[in-house]
Amino acid sequence: MIVIQRRNKIKERLFEQRSVKVSDLVKEFNVSEETIRRDLNQLESEGLVVKNYGGAILSEEVDSLPIPPVQQRTLHFFDEKDAIGRKAAELVGEKQIIILDSGSTTWCMARHLKQKDSLMVVTNGMNVAEECSQNEETSIIVLGGKLIKKSMSLVGPQAEMELRKYNAHYSFLGASGISLRKGFTSSDIYEAEIKRAMIAAGQKVVLLADHSKFMKQGLVAFSSFADVDMLITSDLADPDMLKQIEDTGVEVVVCPVK
Repeated sequence: MIVIQRRNKIKERLFEQRSVKVSDLVKEFNVSEETIRRDLNQLESEGLVVKNYGGAILSEEVDSLPIPPVQQRTLHFFDEKDAIGRKAAELVGEKQIIILDSGSTTWCMARHLKQKDSLMVVTNGMNVAEECSQNEETSIIVLGGKLIKKSMSLVGPQAEMELRKYNAHYSFLGASGISLRKGFTSSDIYEAEIKRAMIAAGQKVVLLADHSKFMKQGLVAFSSFADVDMLITSDLADPDMLKQIEDTGVEVVVCPVK
């Protein structure tokens, strides 16, 4: 297991248990105590934990906040999602119109759009809109609809109708799962409908997915491989599956995770 994978697993333990012990992590990952302490030092520098004798606890600031599930998902595999988001942002030119799906990886992408001038961003993600608002030159259109609190996304017929007005240069979407049989899937039927409308509204469709999404299958398929132009993922994803997806005609972009 490489460093980033181990640290992501430690983050998951922290959100589940609120604390971890060095001795337990040494046994679980079969590494030295010094290695685990370096991992905890890094997580402390990120503001996620406070170290104590024999381990660490989730920082009081993080633990006391009512963190929505979408933000919890952002913290899981953050370095990987951030690398994917950075690569996706490189595709965007100034003065373009882009559609950004709700989700943790698209939120990471929004972080890297701050230097782009005169963008128009159409989104159904409250967290994405908030992040994009930090650039005063970015025009932001938030789709109307019913709010799904777990994902902070707006869905429903109103949002779908609004999307029909747009002809965006790019549509950037996330997925709950990717399978060779079903294609790209979502865990929510209403979010799947919005994703279909976003695909129809974009000249180019780009799917962003961390390695955990592969070989998973959500409740509803929203797109076949034929409807997606590019898949951006990381070098943690299964290379054999990526090759099979590439063989369907999807351009696969693999980002290194440090």
